[in-house]
Amino acid sequence: MTNSIRRIAVNTGGGDAPGLNAVIQSVMIAAANRGWECYGIRDGFNGILFPERYPQGGVVRLTRDKVRGIGHLGGTILGTTNKGDPLHFPITLPDGSTREIDRSDEILTYFATHQIDALVAIGGDGSLTIANALHQKGLRVVGVPKTIDNDLDKTFTTFGFDTAVGFATECLDRLHSTAESHQRVMVVEVMGRYAGWIALHSGIAGNAHVILMPEISFDLEQVAAKIRARDAEGRLYSIVLVAEGAQPGDGHRELAAPAEAGHAERLGGIGERVGRALAERTGKDTRVVVLGHLLRGGSPTAFDRLAALRFGAAAVRALDEGQSGIMVSLGLTGVDYVALEEVAGHMKAVPLDSDTLQTGRDLGICFGD
Repeated sequence: MTNSIRRIAVNTGGGDAPGLNAVIQSVMIAAANRGWECYGIRDGFNGILFPERYPQGGVVRLTRDKVRGIGHLGGTILGTTNKGDPLHFPITLPDGSTREIDRSDEILTYFATHQIDALVAIGGDGSLTIANALHQKGLRVVGVPKTIDNDLDKTFTTFGFDTAVGFATECLDRLHSTAESHQRVMVVEVMGRYAGWIALHSGIAGNAHVILMPEISFDLEQVAAKIRARDAEGRLYSIVLVAEGAQPGDGHRELAAPAEAGHAERLGGIGERVGRALAERTGKDTRVVVLGHLLRGGSPTAFDRLAALRFGAAAVRALDEGQSGIMVSLGLTGVDYVALEEVAGHMKAVPLDSDTLQTGRDLGICFGD
C-alpha cells in the first residue's frame, strides 16, 4: 500500500469518554507535522450521511487553533452518536414499518470525492466493527480504542477507563460516611455494560463490601448474608456496588430500554432491583445511587490523557508506515498494532482467575456467589 497521504479524517463514535479530545488534538498535530490536512467528521458518520443538519459543515477542517487547549476537556468537539450504524441504517417504510440498509458506500464515495486518503476511527466495539467493514471495502483505516468500560479485546486498557474508575471510587469514599452515619445499606450502580471492570476496580479501591458483576451470577441471599454478618460484628452499614450488566442466577438482566433498529439495548435498573430485594431480606434502610453518565463526564486523568495522546500519535504514525485495518493497542511496554478483525465483535470480560478479582476475595469482599 502506498504511503502517499495528503488528507486524513477523524471521527468519534459510540458513548463519549474522557480523553476523546486529547486523541483528536494528537491526531491533528501529528498529521500537520507531516504536512497532511486533517478533517473532523461530525457525530460519528452523521456529518457525511446528513450534511443538511450542519450549516457550518458536517466535515470540518481541523487546525492547530481549533484543537489548541482541548486535551484536558471531557466530551468531544466533534460530537458522537451511538445510533445510526451506517452498515445497518434504519429507515421507515411507507407502511410505517422499518428495515435496515447499508449506507457505507456513501462514506466511501465521500472520501473518494473529497480526496481524503484515510480515516482514524475512535471508538469502542461497535465503532471499530464499522471501521473494519470500511477497511474491507477498501478504505484506509486505523482504529483507536475508546470506552470507559475497558471491554475491548487486545489492548491492556482503553482511555476513559481510569477516569471512570477514579470518579466511582471518589463517590464510594463519600458514601461510606453517610451510610455509616445512618446505618444504611447503600447500593451503587455503575456502568460497564456486559463487563465488570469498572465495578471490580472501583469497588476494591473504594472498599465496597459487595461487588456484583456480569461475569459472576449472584445469589441475593449470599449478599444478604454478608450484610447480616457485618451487622453481627457491629459494622452496621454496607456498600453494595452493582455493575449495570450484573445478573442473578435466573439470568435476567435489567433493561432501561430494549434494542431498537440502529442501536443496542440499554442496560439499567439492576441497582433498584437489588436495593428492594436487600431491604426486604435484611430489614435495613436501603438507598440506591445510580452514577450513570456521571462516569463519562469530566476531565481525563493524567493516565487517560497521556494514553489518548499516545494513541492519537500512534494512529498517524501507523498511517505514515502504510498500515491499514489495524487498531493501535496499549501493551505493557508500548503501543502495538492489532488487526481490526481480531478486535471487532470480541468483548474482553474480567477473567475469573484475575489477580484483581482474587485480591477482592482475599480482602473478604462478597461477589454474590
